[in-house]
Amino acid sequence: MKITKYIAGICIALSLTSCDDFLTQTSPDQLTSDSFWRDKNDVEAAMASAYSQLYFAYYSGDLWDFAEIKWPVEAYRQDDVEMGLDAQNYPNWVQLRNFSYNNGNSQFTYYWKSYYRGISFANQIITKVDEMDDTKLAAADRKSLLAEAHFLRAFYHMQLLLNWKQIIIRDKYITSTDQLDKPLADRVETWEFICDDLRAATELPASYGSDNIGRATRGAAYSYLGFAYLTRASEETDKRTDHLNAAVEAFNNVTGYSLESDFLSMFNGTNKNCRESIFEIQFSLSDANGADYRTQLHRWIGSAEFGGWDEILPSETLMNEFKKEGKKADGWYDNRLYATVFFQDPYFNDGTGKVYGSDWDEWIKWMMEVDEAYDRPSFRKLMPANLDGLYLEVTDVNVMLMRYANVMLMKAEALNDFGQSSEAIKLINEVRSVHGGMPAMTGTSQAEVQAQIEHERMIEFPLENFRWYDLRRWGKTAAAMQATGRSGYDESKLFYPVPQTELNSNGALN
Repeated sequence: MKITKYIAGICIALSLTSCDDFLTQTSPDQLTSDSFWRDKNDVEAAMASAYSQLYFAYYSGDLWDFAEIKWPVEAYRQDDVEMGLDAQNYPNWVQLRNFSYNNGNSQFTYYWKSYYRGISFANQIITKVDEMDDTKLAAADRKSLLAEAHFLRAFYHMQLLLNWKQIIIRDKYITSTDQLDKPLADRVETWEFICDDLRAATELPASYGSDNIGRATRGAAYSYLGFAYLTRASEETDKRTDHLNAAVEAFNNVTGYSLESDFLSMFNGTNKNCRESIFEIQFSLSDANGADYRTQLHRWIGSAEFGGWDEILPSETLMNEFKKEGKKADGWYDNRLYATVFFQDPYFNDGTGKVYGSDWDEWIKWMMEVDEAYDRPSFRKLMPANLDGLYLEVTDVNVMLMRYANVMLMKAEALNDFGQSSEAIKLINEVRSVHGGMPAMTGTSQAEVQAQIEHERMIEFPLENFRWYDLRRWGKTAAAMQATGRSGYDESKLFYPVPQTELNSNGALN
């Protein structure tokens, strides 16, 4: 069951919403909640529906929906990106950027609704699989599928908790309307719930065959468990040591992965699900049997200089951070800069056609119909690898959600906090060497190692949207916003407000 086969699953799940369980009549020629859960194939179809909300399939279904929910909600707050020219035409996006939003903002409302729909699908699977006897579902399949549903339920809750200070724990399959009203949970209680689900998810397989690419694995469960505990260590200071220990223990269980030497290939569609990938959203150009798991991500990420809609750009702050350590002995900056950003630089003007078969200056003059080339950095990350792919109306570039470099740098952060700076330095230097082609870091003190981690994380993960959570974990959000002149920010904006639609429909919040 490749998870990109989610369209059929969505249709099935939409017909199996909680209302079915309290209808008084059923049609004999239609599936119902009682007749659907017949065997493993039915559970697999339901699981595809649970995965579908990674794509924000709750929204209208247009090819650009995924991008215009994920990056405005997760990235526009950050100091590593700027809004492109077209993005400034959308007030609901601008509000996210300048912190002028209220709880009616459409983009984080869609985010909230989609992830709670994913939670609902996961809860339905957990409930119904428990009710299936061994004649319908073998014990080994039951164990794996339950672990997978627990992972997805934890993932959706965790993403919500990273963006909202308090959320609703939805741990039951809702079968009547009186179960809809539920209050916001205490943050610590919610973290405990998420960690319990992730521990249950560690029963997942370590890997799958080629016909099941993209499904959550044991490594994904341990990675997010470590991420959860690292975050909790910064929030629950009375248990900081315990949470850091739990984080390191979880990260130690992320095995079977290694850094990918070709950094660019992980983000241009040429090296999907590589040895570094732990959890990755799958896309495909195939439309066989009516499937639709293509996207216009390259139009959304791409600037006008690359035929894009000009919605998101690398910030000056990010460019300065990339160049902070200067050039290497070979005369180039950190390799990750050139894999992440197109910009006017000798690297892209060396006559070898690194900008879709052209040099930067040549490309700008031709594409923008100008006499003089100019320097306006544009994201290369998540853009197609070649000119044919750039010209296509749709793309199949996958989106990485968790990779091994993240695990290594989070583990380094926890180890350094313990005073094990030498062990942290080894992890940092491996990422620097393999991905950046950079020499070993200088400095050995705990403060110097932490500063290096902060530098590495900023340049390692642009467009992967960890920056806001990192800044908040380090207590540096206000300073970062002030440094970029973001005057609309104050500490009340660390989290989004509960959407008005939830306040309207949930009596327990009134």
